[in-house]
Amino acid sequence: MGPALMNVDLNSVVLALVLGLIFLVLFEILRIHVSRGRTPPGRRPFPFVGTLPYFIKDPMGSARSIHHYGEMATEYLGRQPVIILNTVQITKEALVQEASTFSGRPTLPLIDWITNGLGIIMVTFGHSWRQQKKFALNTLRHFGLGRKSVEERVLEESSYLVAEMLKAEGMAFDPQHAVQNAVSNIICSIVFGDRFEYDNKHFAYLLNILNENFMLTGSPVGQMLNLVPFIKHFPGPHQKILQNSSELMAFIRKKVKEHRQTLDPENPRDFIDAYLLEIEKQKIHEDSTFHDENMVMSTSDLFLAGTNTTTTTIRWGLIFLTENTEVQERCHEEIVQVLGYDRQPSMDDRDKLPYTYAAVHEIQRCANIVPFGVVHATTQPTKLRGYDIPKGTMIMTNLTAIFSDKKHWKSPDTFNPENFLDENGHFYKPEAFIAFSVGPRVCLGETLARTELFLYIVSLLQRIHFSWPLNSQRPDMDGILGAVRFPHPFKITCRSRDAKD
Repeated sequence: MGPALMNVDLNSVVLALVLGLIFLVLFEILRIHVSRGRTPPGRRPFPFVGTLPYFIKDPMGSARSIHHYGEMATEYLGRQPVIILNTVQITKEALVQEASTFSGRPTLPLIDWITNGLGIIMVTFGHSWRQQKKFALNTLRHFGLGRKSVEERVLEESSYLVAEMLKAEGMAFDPQHAVQNAVSNIICSIVFGDRFEYDNKHFAYLLNILNENFMLTGSPVGQMLNLVPFIKHFPGPHQKILQNSSELMAFIRKKVKEHRQTLDPENPRDFIDAYLLEIEKQKIHEDSTFHDENMVMSTSDLFLAGTNTTTTTIRWGLIFLTENTEVQERCHEEIVQVLGYDRQPSMDDRDKLPYTYAAVHEIQRCANIVPFGVVHATTQPTKLRGYDIPKGTMIMTNLTAIFSDKKHWKSPDTFNPENFLDENGHFYKPEAFIAFSVGPRVCLGETLARTELFLYIVSLLQRIHFSWPLNSQRPDMDGILGAVRFPHPFKITCRSRDAKD
């Protein structure tokens, strides 16, 4: 009787589990049906995982197709609805006209795991964000952001970058490290008070793990942790994200320790010095958010944001300029006509270089490095175009749709600087160009990025001709979608230009 009863009990347990699973699936299907009736239209989500399978299968194809559902659409990150804004008009209505309501950040387990709710970029909209952003902006400006001093740093670094690239003249080489080191050196000089040589192996390693984390956080590995947060307690590829973050934090903490030991309160050298002084200054205020861990995370945010996005844009730029030789040659001719071969460019030259300046913007449009912008969240219940949107709803801007909207672009589907030129050949910026977002959470480093993009690209085109190596395979233009959209690894060939050309 014992084995028979045990068999009956086992069968009952299995039956109960099967019935329970069926009930959960049916309940989830019903919940999805009810949810879809309350939200803007969009693709039918799968139970529990939402529309993530579509993105995993074809990220950029998915991004390009969402606008067919109208100016607003709904995707699902697991069980959570995500409202997608597909036009520039509704984006500005939400992020500018209703800024306080749409400027939050969602609670994402992966981000919280890495940041502990600290820093600037992904911290929720509130007191800490306001304090940290205001301090960061004021400090960056104090150390040259938007002034000639930063411009001079970029120009000095551009001469090192040109020389570094021409070391491989005539040979096929991957420009990623040289470009990333050059870009990173600018934010490093502001934040750490130092730059790093291109052959510094430790810094090269840090840049590599930085790239790896940008890849992993937007990959299926990162999204799985957002769906099933408890897996952070178990081994797996997701642990590499925390390991890389910890190494970057250790590098910053070491820099903070060095700064604390050599700090001169009368002569702050950089962002870290200024932050150390602000911690002391704010100790008398109970609501201060200035402390060591926030300093480390805010420094990390500036370092990461000031390195990866501009680097990725320039790498895409090299692809577009190499692929479109007529654009590259026209830019070079304009640059040489205005600057010659020896005078370095300045930001004051933008009006004199309208075609080149347009090409720089066209690189940003076509690179589209953050196809859905940085995710926002509603800070309170609201309405948008007749839809009720609960507090905490994730909001994304479909820059892929906005940057290819036929209403705003002459050549929406091709690389063409004419998109940024009027009928008289003068530069103009269409309303739909919102590469740095809009509203209170506009990119903190916009001014620095604009300076770097223009001066680096002009300096490179002035001195170097770029071409594809013989018999090379062109990179897949969809790229790799992580936290940003990276180009696939590629190699190019450099040839020095001079007056004899």
